[in-house]
Amino acid sequence: MPHTGHYVVIGNHLAQHQALSLVAIGLAVHIQSLAAGSGIGIKALAARFPEGEIRIAAALRELEAAGYLERSCVRTPEGRLATRTVSYNQPRGTVPPGDDPPPPPPADLAPVPEPEPAPAPPPEAPAPEPAARQDAADLLARLRGDDPRLLLAERDVRRLAPGVAAWLDRGAEPEAVRHALAADLPADMRSPAAVIGYRLRAGIPPRMPTAPPPAVNAARRPDPWQNCDGCERAFRAPGPGRCRDCPPEGPLAA
Repeated sequence: MPHTGHYVVIGNHLAQHQALSLVAIGLAVHIQSLAAGSGIGIKALAARFPEGEIRIAAALRELEAAGYLERSCVRTPEGRLATRTVSYNQPRGTVPPGDDPPPPPPADLAPVPEPEPAPAPPPEAPAPEPAARQDAADLLARLRGDDPRLLLAERDVRRLAPGVAAWLDRGAEPEAVRHALAADLPADMRSPAAVIGYRLRAGIPPRMPTAPPPAVNAARRPDPWQNCDGCERAFRAPGPGRCRDCPPEGPLAA
């Protein structure tokens, strides 16, 4: 009896593949039967089938080598690396030349969301001097002393150094820059270079004002303490003399 719904069409090129293992063929059939956007990572598949992560990972590698899967690393907006997997009902490289083939039915694909655009590079300092760029690179290289996870690759240091130079050019002290980049790091940080790049872009300080700060009137200091020459009581006055309760010195009026 022919199927009228809830079925998937599998080509003999996959069902009777001469090189793929039975696990790989069965896994490909399962993946092609899923709805678009379904999770097809190793952990998700291992939770569904009894074969385990090792056998499923090997089967996915077989399908990738045969052209039925394509896996690539993408970076999420949070700076994490994720695997983007696309399933093909026709192995790549087997489409005959000529007109472009029609797109496969959505049910035969299980793509993950489109990758986010790569983050913009950190703000460039306006042609920093070699010494300023070297100071910025040294600051980045020393961040691993604050947190061992901040051990940056040399290429990342070269890429991020202009952003640090921009902070220093705007008057930020090196210690303040180091604290802003290395403090309160996420516990599950997977890409230290991405975190540092984001903090350089998002937290760049404004330039210091060129005008001098307004003058502040110094507070008037109180008069010093004096000993009254009449009653020896302490009182405040610019100089020695008598307090207000004692009569002034000199002859009394007649």
